[in-house]
Amino acid sequence: MRRISAIGIGVVALMLVSTTASADPPDPLAEFYQQKVEWKQCSGKLSALECATLVAPLDYAKPAGDRISLVISRSKARAADRRRGVLFTNPGGPGGSGLSMPVFLEKAAVGDVYDLIGFDPRGVGGSTALNCRESPVIATPDSRPADADFPKWAAEAREAEEACARSAGGIRQFISTANTARDMDVVRGALGEPKINYLGYSYGTYLGAVYGTLFPARLDRSVLDSSVHPEWVWRDQFKAQAVAYRRDVEAWAAWVSERNGAFSLGKTPAEVLTEVEKVASALLTKPIGDHNRSSFDGAVGVGARYRPLWSDLATIVGKLRAGEKPAVEGAKAASLLARTGISDLRSGVFDTVTCESDWPTDVETYYEDMRTFRDRYPFGFGIVRAAPMTCTFRSFVPPEPPVRVLRNGYPVGVIVQSEGDTQTQYASGPAMASRLGNNLITVVDEGKHGLYGGGNKCVDERVDRYLIDGVLPGSTSECPGDARPDVPKDGEAPQPTVQADLSQSIQAYLDGRGLSRHLAGG
Repeated sequence: MRRISAIGIGVVALMLVSTTASADPPDPLAEFYQQKVEWKQCSGKLSALECATLVAPLDYAKPAGDRISLVISRSKARAADRRRGVLFTNPGGPGGSGLSMPVFLEKAAVGDVYDLIGFDPRGVGGSTALNCRESPVIATPDSRPADADFPKWAAEAREAEEACARSAGGIRQFISTANTARDMDVVRGALGEPKINYLGYSYGTYLGAVYGTLFPARLDRSVLDSSVHPEWVWRDQFKAQAVAYRRDVEAWAAWVSERNGAFSLGKTPAEVLTEVEKVASALLTKPIGDHNRSSFDGAVGVGARYRPLWSDLATIVGKLRAGEKPAVEGAKAASLLARTGISDLRSGVFDTVTCESDWPTDVETYYEDMRTFRDRYPFGFGIVRAAPMTCTFRSFVPPEPPVRVLRNGYPVGVIVQSEGDTQTQYASGPAMASRLGNNLITVVDEGKHGLYGGGNKCVDERVDRYLIDGVLPGSTSECPGDARPDVPKDGEAPQPTVQADLSQSIQAYLDGRGLSRHLAGG
C-alpha cells in the first residue's frame, strides 16, 4: 500500500509539474491589448468625431518599460445594420496627423459600413510627440546651386540632425514604421476587433504593407493609394521624385509644342524646353518682381504636374520671357515655392522614420548626385532630393532594420497610382503591386498624389466596390485622370484667349480636393 501510495503521489506530482511546464507564459503585451477605450467628443474642428487616448510600449522588446500615449479618433458606421468592421486610415508623411482622416472621408460611401479610425502615429501631434528644435538656415534655397555652395547644404543637414538629437530625449530610436504598425495592432486589440481594414496614402502605403507583413492574420481588405516603392526606402524614393517632375515637364512641353499658335513657345518639345531654359537664365541675372530662377524652376515643376494647369503654366512662361510680371505675387509665390516640397522636409518624425534605413555617410556621394540633379532635374527643386539630409549624419542606431514587406495570409488588396505623381513616382505602384500580389489601378495622364476621395469618380467607384462589397477591380486596370486644358492643337480651331494665375489655380486645385493632407515625403 505504501508503495502504491508513493507511486500515486509521484504520478500526481509529475502531472502537476507537467501541467505547470506546459502552461503558456503570460503575454507581456496583454495589458495593452486589453485596455479599455473611453471615447469622448473630440475638440475643435474635430468635434464631430469621438476621440480616445491609449497607451503602448515605447520599446516593444521591453514592454514593461517606458510607455507612450496614442490618440485615436472615430466616426461610427452610419448604417449599423451593414457594419463590417473598422477601417484604419493614414494620410502619409512620415509625420502626418491622421486624426482628421474620418472627417476627410465623411462623405465617402465607406463611412456607411465602417467605423472610420484615425490616429496620430507615435511621435506625432496628440500622441507622445517627437519634437526637434529648429536649426539655423545656412544654405540659400536655390534650385541650381554652385558647387561651392554644396558644403552649406551638408552643414545645414548636420545642424538639423544635431538639433534633433539634443531635443529628442530617449524616444527617437523607437519612432519607426514597424513600431507604428505594432501600435496599430494594439489599437485593434483594444477596440475588440479581430481584424482591421486599411486605407493608406503615400507613406501610409508602406505603413499598411508593414502592418500586413507583421500581422497578416489581422488584416482584411487594404487599399494603398499613391504607393511607396518597396525597394526605395528611403533615399531612392526621394531621388525618384526629381525624375518624376522632369517627366511631367517633358509631357507638358510636348503638349505645348502642339499648340505653338496659342503659346508661341516652340513647335517641338525640345524648342519649348529651350525657351524654358532661356527664361530661367534670364531670371538668374535679372529677376522680375519676386520671381527669380529658383521660384521659376519650382513653378514649372508644380504647374507641369497638374494637367488642368498646363495652359496657365505656358502663359506664365510666355509672360516672363517677354519681361512681364505674371500674376504670382508675394505670399502667393512663397506658397507656390512651398508646394515644391521644401517646407515638408523638416519635422522630427520625418527626419527620424526616414533614417530607419541606412544612408550614405560620405558627403561626396551626395555632391555627385547634386551636380547631376542640378542640371537634369531642376524643376520642382529636384536637387533637394539629392542633397544631404539629417539621415546622412544620423546620430542614433535603429534597433532593427526596415521591414521587408510581403503578403502572406491576408486577402488581395488594391493599389492606386497616377502616372505623373511626383511624390511617389509611378514605378512605385507597379513595384508594390508585384511585391504584394495586389491589383493595380493606374490613373492615366494624371499628376495627383492621393486619388481616392479626391474627386476621381472612376477611382472612387472601384475602391468603394472593393472595400464595401469585396469585389476586386481587374488585376491591372486604368482610370482617366483630370482633363487637360481645352486648348486645340494648331490648325484645329481658332486660338483661345488664355488667362492665368498659376498660384491661385494650384492652391484651389489642391485645397479643394484635400490633397494638402498628403505630405511631400512620399
